[in-house]
Amino acid sequence: MPEPEAGRSPLGLPRVHVRATSSTNDRARALALAGAPHGTLVTAGAQTAGRGRQGRTWAAPPGRALLLSLLLRSYDPLLPLRAGLAIADLAGDAARVKWPNDVLLDGRKLAGVLVEARPDEGWAVLGIGVNVAVDPADLPPEVRPLAATLGRPPAALEATLEELLGLLGRRLGEPRDACLAALRERDALRGRPVRWAAGEGTGAGIDDEGALLIRTADGALRTLDAGEVHLGTG
Repeated sequence: MPEPEAGRSPLGLPRVHVRATSSTNDRARALALAGAPHGTLVTAGAQTAGRGRQGRTWAAPPGRALLLSLLLRSYDPLLPLRAGLAIADLAGDAARVKWPNDVLLDGRKLAGVLVEARPDEGWAVLGIGVNVAVDPADLPPEVRPLAATLGRPPAALEATLEELLGLLGRRLGEPRDACLAALRERDALRGRPVRWAAGEGTGAGIDDEGALLIRTADGALRTLDAGEVHLGTG
């Protein structure tokens, strides 16, 4: 494998880029099974079956978003949150990390993260979608009011990718305590009404294991280590 250029993150080499694919995570998973090294990057101009959590699709006009997957052979359980922090770093001070896998900008979704891990095989695929040059008017009507964008030109996609890879490298290597402190500063749910499949409550922070804390109406403190949480009450 070629040595990284000076100042460049070791993530992203080797790189596979395709104009369109069903899912960059699918491609990266196949590369993992074939023995590709840590840091292997798959990027695409467009996805026909990009996935989010809970089987949702990730919609983005071609050439307007970063659509990428990284193969990692060294990672910890905070991986999706570390990735969220890196994206928030990219977006600026107003960005917030919405546990467990979204990044919000001004309350709207800027980016999504999907991790598919095989700990017994020693690898994880980190899938990321970021709206870089997306015009919300080009998105499906049901998505437009919910979507955020960095507002950069399409020509900035490659530079934005390099910037993100550098930020990811720093966040992935950050000590756990520092990562948790940063997450608590960027927590989109703290003090906000939230709901999940089993109830409602108020976001009460992130614990030392990266789980979400929720205070219910009766004062009890609930811990969620998996699942999906929505802002607002039912």
